[in-house]
Amino acid sequence: MTVVTTGCTSNSSTNATPTPAATKATTSAAPVSTEPVTITLVDKDFPSDDPGTALLIKGIEDGMKAEGKNVKLKIVPVQSGTYSEKLGLLLQSGNIPDLMYFQGGDYQFGVTQKILEDLTPYIEKSTNVKASMTDFNKERMKNYPYLVWLAPINSKVPVVRQDFLDKTTSGKEAVANPTVDNYYTFFKELKEKTGAKYVYTTAGDIDELDVMFGQAFGLTSTWVKGSDGKYVFGKTSSFEKDKLEFYAKLYKDGLLDPEYLTKKFDTKEKAFYDGQAAIISGTQGKVVDIYNTKQTSQNGATAKIVPLPPAKGKGQGYTPVDVSKESRGFAISSTSKNKDMAFAVLEFLASPKGQLLDKVGVEGEQYTIVDNKIKLTDKFASWYPHFVESTFNFKPGKEFDPSTPYLSAPATKSLEMFAAMSTKDNAFIMPADLAAKWDACTALYKEFAANVVTGKKTVADFDKFVQAWNAAGGKEITDYANKTIK
Repeated sequence: MTVVTTGCTSNSSTNATPTPAATKATTSAAPVSTEPVTITLVDKDFPSDDPGTALLIKGIEDGMKAEGKNVKLKIVPVQSGTYSEKLGLLLQSGNIPDLMYFQGGDYQFGVTQKILEDLTPYIEKSTNVKASMTDFNKERMKNYPYLVWLAPINSKVPVVRQDFLDKTTSGKEAVANPTVDNYYTFFKELKEKTGAKYVYTTAGDIDELDVMFGQAFGLTSTWVKGSDGKYVFGKTSSFEKDKLEFYAKLYKDGLLDPEYLTKKFDTKEKAFYDGQAAIISGTQGKVVDIYNTKQTSQNGATAKIVPLPPAKGKGQGYTPVDVSKESRGFAISSTSKNKDMAFAVLEFLASPKGQLLDKVGVEGEQYTIVDNKIKLTDKFASWYPHFVESTFNFKPGKEFDPSTPYLSAPATKSLEMFAAMSTKDNAFIMPADLAAKWDACTALYKEFAANVVTGKKTVADFDKFVQAWNAAGGKEITDYANKTIK
């Protein structure tokens, strides 16, 4: 389908070149254009009826104006439903905003239809955006230069309640020496002594269990080298076979939630707060912070959460980080007449003032300054960062009041542990001609894995699964992997 490159891109007559009059009139601040440049923005997290949206937009506009950039942000509505699909329909209609937040579905617009701007030169010239990028972000930008996402890597860490940990004698040893066997012993004791119905629960599959155990079984990357030196898909290797056999044991022994396949994120979390599950995994940083807040609010201060290290064995680390591209993030339209100003919005939000606004809110609303420290108010609980979630380059200028830290100690610990025990994956962007086969192979694996874990099949069926996986397109994908991975 051809994209018509008209619609809501800004008019070139609103260029932000300062006029002589504006330059003379401004003495203590940077020159400001008399006419604002309108930047259209689409983002599912900017509902028009949310007071926080209006506060954030005004804060951005006022903050940029103080720096000599007169901008007006105009939110482009998107229909309710699956965001990636509805955004795709918006863009296919020719209504292409200057600044776009994607959460999947961007590849066809960046690579096939080429309506997303290559952000590499903008980032190279930037100060704040570049400083806020981790090495993983930089690697992703090299591979796919159309999305920038200044957030912690969207990877998870397992967490347990402190009071549950303290009820065991094996917990300390498992944390100090997290072998698979030590974790198994710890799991058994957790169930026996805490009243939990089961130990680990997940939201519908075993990915969140892999966070703890995958690398220990040798699954140190998506594609692993076989004895012949060629790459094979990790989930068709003997490492996967051994891992699934262990998961089946957890399930049979009542240590893995018997209803994990039907759990959603909300029911998974509820099971954790209600004490039915002893361990869940959550995204490092802010999500772990939310877990800690809710857990202690419901069960008291002794129920604060403790991030757990990944198991060690053939390898050790949390789920390897996919650096093929950002899975979500902001893009600029290649048809925009105000690309520099659109990027300037991102650059401001990555600045110290912009990050304080985006992360913490507006002074007098979400926080106050008391004794020269940032003290969060009750309104902060409903505020969250829209643009720069990462704390990698967060310099608010003042300390947070100890009674209201930006992140709790467990959340900060989760970030530190992930940084120390994360590894880079070798996954790659699947080409369009193999995408359907990849989807079929993925579905085949998920079904087989679920059947083995729940006892409907055994690892004796593993070779048949591998044959079926190869027949479904896996062989072609494996051939491509061996040509692609360097």
